[in-house]
Amino acid sequence: QVQLVESGGGLVQAGGSLRLSCAASGLTFSNYAVGWFRQAPGKEREFIVAMRWIGESTWYGDSVKGRFTISSDKAKNTLYLQMNALKPEDTAVYYCASSRTMGVPTGRAQYNYWGQGTQVTVSS
Repeated sequence: QVQLVESGGGLVQAGGSLRLSCAASGLTFSNYAVGWFRQAPGKEREFIVAMRWIGESTWYGDSVKGRFTISSDKAKNTLYLQMNALKPEDTAVYYCASSRTMGVPTGRAQYNYWGQGTQVTVSS
């Protein structure tokens, strides 16, 4: 059974940082692209960043470019999202996901497996 489990969310003041983790079981990321999305209340799930596990080609959404960084620990089969200079508008539930689509997919429908999400709240 495939499971993606996010952790690391919480409450932080504007300008602060958080690092999210996504641990996978039941699959090995090496054959996949991996990504992070977020969903704020009343809004669509938004693409943040995606990365090819092998080769580490990445693609960032405009709203987080320069502030967020995706990375991985191959030995732990774990994905990370380092979030710096957080803003109140970054408040959302953050999801990791994996995709069998070639390249660096940015569309929600291209992802096959999802985590349960972790809440990030940024206070002003």
